Amino acid sequence: MIAFVLCKLVAGLEQKAVQQIKSIHGVKDVYMTFGGWDAIMVTESDTIDKLSGLIVREVRGIHGVQTTETLVTTNL
Repeated sequence: MIAFVLCKLVAGLEQKAVQQIKSIHGVKDVYMTFGGWDAIMVTESDTIDKLSGLIVREVRGIHGVQTTETLVTTNL
């Protein structure tokens, strides 16, 4: 499954946080953005449990990541 993860970052720590995010297995790409969110991650995972672990344990554990919102894709 593919999910887009919106991410708010701490001012001044953006570059360091993005470099760490890019190194996480399952993160396919990271785009810096203007507006309410600082970055959008494209992630890929086999299961919702693996996606949850990727976001909760790995992404949110990075110094400089304030909050995330996950948008899981569907095949309707």
